[in-house]
Amino acid sequence: MKRLIFPLFLLVVCSITQAQNKKKQDQKAIKDMCGCYEVSFNFAETFEYSNNENYQPSKVKHDKGLEWVQLVEDHKNKIVLQHLLIVGSQARQRVIKHWRQDWLYENTDLYTYNMNNEWTFHSLAKKQVKGQWTQKVFQVDDSPRYEGSAAWIHTDGKSSWENTANAPLPRREYTKRDDYNVTVRTNKHIITQEGWVHDQDNDKVIRKKGQKDILLAQEKGYNIYTKVDNNRCKSAQNWWKEHQDNWAKVRIQWDKIFAQKKDLQLETSVNGKPLFSHLFDKEFKFTEEKVEETIDSFVVKK
Repeated sequence: MKRLIFPLFLLVVCSITQAQNKKKQDQKAIKDMCGCYEVSFNFAETFEYSNNENYQPSKVKHDKGLEWVQLVEDHKNKIVLQHLLIVGSQARQRVIKHWRQDWLYENTDLYTYNMNNEWTFHSLAKKQVKGQWTQKVFQVDDSPRYEGSAAWIHTDGKSSWENTANAPLPRREYTKRDDYNVTVRTNKHIITQEGWVHDQDNDKVIRKKGQKDILLAQEKGYNIYTKVDNNRCKSAQNWWKEHQDNWAKVRIQWDKIFAQKKDLQLETSVNGKPLFSHLFDKEFKFTEEKVEETIDSFVVKK
């Protein structure tokens, strides 16, 4: 009996050690997305399925930019990365708060986008997310976009993570398109020696309550983040130091809303302006009371 117990003990210890080492690899891969990057944004519709002979696909998009990815939180089970876009010439740079990604280890609480600015809350079983990381993606005003859970894969010297999730239309689309209302996004993050790649395969879907989804078109996205010297993003680093306390208050208020674990519906505008316009207004006062009042005004009370 003693002979059996000892090998079992070693097996358990080895299993725990492997899990810990795997988690450290995951954490490193996530944090490897931080830093200063030249970014190439590339999108193109690949297939269309519309019965409308006058259907016009979105134009092929090729943009370039400079982006700073700031490590905001670094905890054992949570890592927060804030993207800051830098525009303008070197002499007259302007910083734009861009998207945010939170990574949560073995998270069971998810908000799934439905349609019409509605998110459905649901919980997963612990066994479903064992060893996985949830990526939660937020808009420029820290309101939700999409989220999903999957395991990081480390093989042949490469690290990658892939998940499919429902999302609202991206900004490059919803200002120009109204013929579909949901994007089903397959996102793959690949860490490379030069930086990282955000590889996307997106379905443009028409969704109506009580009806089967209609696939309108499909799209390929391929955003390449090439690491450059951090000094090139000095303006974004300085901007974050100046504004980080304000945006911490915004995240705290959203966290209070998410902690209610209820379905969520948001207004598209209040007093004629979307949420980001309120928060980005130069006259906006980032007091806890004002932040709470402003964000709560966008939450539809049911």
